[in-house]
Amino acid sequence: MLKVNRATEILKEAGVLLEGHFLLTSGRHSNKYLQCAKIFQNTKYSEELCADLYDKYKSDDIQLVVGPAMGAVQMAYEVSRYFGCENFFTERDENGKMQLRRGFEIKPGQRVLVVEDVVTTGGSVREVIDLVIDNGGVVAGVGSIVDRTGGNIDFGVPFKAVYCASVQSWEQSECPLCKEGEIELVKPGSRKIK
Repeated sequence: MLKVNRATEILKEAGVLLEGHFLLTSGRHSNKYLQCAKIFQNTKYSEELCADLYDKYKSDDIQLVVGPAMGAVQMAYEVSRYFGCENFFTERDENGKMQLRRGFEIKPGQRVLVVEDVVTTGGSVREVIDLVIDNGGVVAGVGSIVDRTGGNIDFGVPFKAVYCASVQSWEQSECPLCKEGEIELVKPGSRKIK
């Protein structure tokens, strides 16, 4: 298993762990941002991090690895390689509902590891968990590269992360960085804010 300082070193080296003044998808502001998609730009990072996640669940008879698109598409593949099992991803339909598409199927009783690159609120993970259960699968656990909740989330199944961080955020009206006015606000993520 990776030591915390090695995981931190990988995230910084990969350009994942950023510092500044960021507008989060939630609309809140933060002085730190984790751009987890960058982990998968280079296999030297993704292999080490996903191997650590495998180590955390290797005794749990995982038969399928599933993650929500987009963030966990590559991650599901990489983690499943270590288990020697199938993997696929879920995606949203035109109404925003999480779905199994492309002929992907969960077999009744199949033990599933749900993965996500970064857990912030856990919304997408909960939707995937519900989808697995609704299709007869058994959720053996949830795994992520980064847990942004600082360990303060409960999915009702084991949840293990490679890197656990408590990232502080503020409403715009309470943001100390806005009040200082010295650091420009940046929206680094891929989702548009409404």
